[in-house]
Amino acid sequence: MTTERDKMAAGAWYSCLDDGLEALRVTALEAVHAHNHLPPAERRTLSAPLRALFASAGQNCLIEAPFHCSYGINIHLGDEVFLNVGCVILDSAPVHIGHGTMIGPGAQILCADHHRDPVKRRAGIERALPVTLGENVWIGAGAIILPGVSIGDRAIVGAGSVVTRDVAGDTTVFGNPAKTR
Repeated sequence: MTTERDKMAAGAWYSCLDDGLEALRVTALEAVHAHNHLPPAERRTLSAPLRALFASAGQNCLIEAPFHCSYGINIHLGDEVFLNVGCVILDSAPVHIGHGTMIGPGAQILCADHHRDPVKRRAGIERALPVTLGENVWIGAGAIILPGVSIGDRAIVGAGSVVTRDVAGDTTVFGNPAKTR
């Protein structure tokens, strides 16, 4: 029997209203809550609750509070990754963030792609598309990275941009939608 989690992991249409997925989200909420309420002195490295939750995390990573993720189990961090305050990662699919990548305040990485049919959308039907950020990427404050996007090594995404398509390495994009200008 294929579970909703199996469908989600396969990138197929699934119901996000599933009890098993809700249990995973509650586990993530508990870890995020613990991280967000640590004393400032304990925030100089990736917190133990998030390190335990994430699929993988390299050395010398820092995630400023507040932070939010939907599952955590699909997040992969390289070494020396920095997420500034207010970042959101809705990781229904794998999210890979390469070594040395910096993400500005209020940036969002989104993997959930809701169904276009309004009846199915109301029923919680969605699919999960992975997001990949290469090494030494800089994502500006308030940028939004949409489902299925890959951003190449050393690329820069300007503040407030909405990234709807892949970005080549060594490229700077900005705007809504984000483009090289």
